[in-house]
Amino acid sequence: MSSTPAATTTKFPDKPITVIVPFSVGGGLDLTARSLEKLAPKHLGQPLIVINKPGGAGAIGWNELAGASPDGYTIGVTAPDMLLLSLYGSGKYDYPTALSPLAQVASVPLVLAVQASQPWKTLNDLIEYARKNPGKLKFGHGGVGSFPHLVGVMVGQAAGITIEQVPFSGAGEVTAALLGGHIQLSFVNPMVVKEHVKNGTVRVLAATSEQRIVDPVLSQVPTFKEQGLDVVLTNWYGVAVPKETPIEVKNKLAKGLKTIITDPEFIKNMNNVGLQVEYLDPQESQAKWLANSQKLSQTLNESGILEKIKAQRK
Repeated sequence: MSSTPAATTTKFPDKPITVIVPFSVGGGLDLTARSLEKLAPKHLGQPLIVINKPGGAGAIGWNELAGASPDGYTIGVTAPDMLLLSLYGSGKYDYPTALSPLAQVASVPLVLAVQASQPWKTLNDLIEYARKNPGKLKFGHGGVGSFPHLVGVMVGQAAGITIEQVPFSGAGEVTAALLGGHIQLSFVNPMVVKEHVKNGTVRVLAATSEQRIVDPVLSQVPTFKEQGLDVVLTNWYGVAVPKETPIEVKNKLAKGLKTIITDPEFIKNMNNVGLQVEYLDPQESQAKWLANSQKLSQTLNESGILEKIKAQRK
């Protein structure tokens, strides 16, 4: 029996590999999976079959991934939402311990966007206004406890200001509310507001990344860190397998994924859909999961959001 894993892993993979995307078609996770799919036969020797399993804020897809046979033939894309579900206790599994990361593929910051007609030209202008006009600023997000909600809370805490929050059902509604003047600011994926920045209806004051955004339309936007606020948290997309997958299989998948992610054609494809490649290996990815979990947990507890979410579930 002890020789069986070695015998099976030497020829791995010898059939197509299923990729679970826990959100619907067209989002960042889906675009990442489909970009990997294009180059998989070249670098993994087998095709990837992308399966979308939306629902439960990602829980349905990640539950299926965590419970899949640990043979390497079912992998899935991951994001910080997965860490949040575990912190809320709303998933069937504790995903950071039920899954093993193989790679981080891309990293996308959130940006602080305001209507271009507003008087604030810089982040400092906005902070000064908030201090002089408490309760006047509202920011929109895609739901209580969502990633943009937490980033908004982090910015308020770091700046020492109060920003009222207004939940919507998604980024499209948030942007419509911003353009209509129903909210004063939003924390969104840069691609959501890029066209509005180009046509002059939206101004972006800051980005949550460590470095400035590469995209030429937004490359002049300073980071929060540059402007004195310690708000560094990006929305990343990675790939993981069930924890019990044999190490030999994990290593083969991780090696194959690295060659895909570092392929110039893959980087070009990702840039074309507005995603910036930022590769991390399995160990670096694991360390990022841990660091992000700690930072998110601290924000959830200090802000009282965790208490509210648990009360709602009851």
